[in-house]
Amino acid sequence: MYAMISAIKVIRSEDTAPYGNIALERVLTRHAEEGECVLFLWQNRNTVVIGRNQNAWEECRVKRFRENQGFLARRLSGGGAVYHDLGNLNFSFLARKADFDPARQSEVILRAVRKLGVPAERTGRNDLEAEDRKFSGNAFYEERGRCCHHGTLMMHVDLDRMEEALTVPRAKLASRGVSSVRARVVNLREYCPALTREILEERLTEAFAEVYGLRAEMLDRSRLDEEEIRREAAFLASEEWILGRRIPFSAALERRFPWGGVRLELSVKDGRVAEAACWSDAMDAEMIRKIGEALAGCIWDGDVLAEHVLRAAGTEESEDRGRMALEIARMIREETDGLGEGGETHGAEENAAV
Repeated sequence: MYAMISAIKVIRSEDTAPYGNIALERVLTRHAEEGECVLFLWQNRNTVVIGRNQNAWEECRVKRFRENQGFLARRLSGGGAVYHDLGNLNFSFLARKADFDPARQSEVILRAVRKLGVPAERTGRNDLEAEDRKFSGNAFYEERGRCCHHGTLMMHVDLDRMEEALTVPRAKLASRGVSSVRARVVNLREYCPALTREILEERLTEAFAEVYGLRAEMLDRSRLDEEEIRREAAFLASEEWILGRRIPFSAALERRFPWGGVRLELSVKDGRVAEAACWSDAMDAEMIRKIGEALAGCIWDGDVLAEHVLRAAGTEESEDRGRMALEIARMIREETDGLGEGGETHGAEENAAV
């Protein structure tokens, strides 16, 4: 059953630096009004955006990318790292939880690109593809009873620069049945050579109105608090948010699952986990955050750590979350079997210094 939307609004950003755009998206999400769905359209130049719980150093050649005038940013949703340039158009759907409908929102995107001759399909929960190649990755987050559904639309992304910027783990590529990022994706210009940002925005606005059966109006930015947006942008540009704190871990437990990869880094002292970090490209960002927090202070014992994971994950909230938590707990039990009291694993000290 569709949400009871009574107004649809569109807002565009001409800023091409990521921090102001992600800040504007967050403020729009926080202040979504009842019965309203907002479509935010925006672009970032030469930017790598990592998921909420990803390790930036594992996903991007940070130093080299920044030396080449690249922006590194962290978003609020889960999922994996993506590359943005001006050949990519980002979209965000923002609404209160009661009005939020990801299937309907995805239909807007599919209808818009089909108008351009793209044989687009939704695959799984997170990707939009054309002939088995991805042109749009989607992710979601919730804050204060409001929700955000955002994603990319690859119009004519520079694939050479994308491959140079991202360091995708081989295990992740293998799980997709491809040898490179380039082999997995497609630009929409392959189907519509004359495509521009302006044309795509027009088709998106048309499809938005058609799917919701309402006239799309421009959102009046004056209703937003510009000082709040500036504060958010400053926080999102901070090294604390983007890079996080790297701990001197003595144990690293890592495995890839069908729903994403997980890496636990644990600093073990005197038989307890003194500090813990949980890195993942899983879509469920909140669960991953809770797991990392729950392991700090635990007794260094596989069964105890696994039990804390199950308790922290909130497995009663969904069947998917329960399955994910069980798989992480099983990994912990198997990977800690036979480790010493200090939790030392081969290569852990070397990895901590990288």
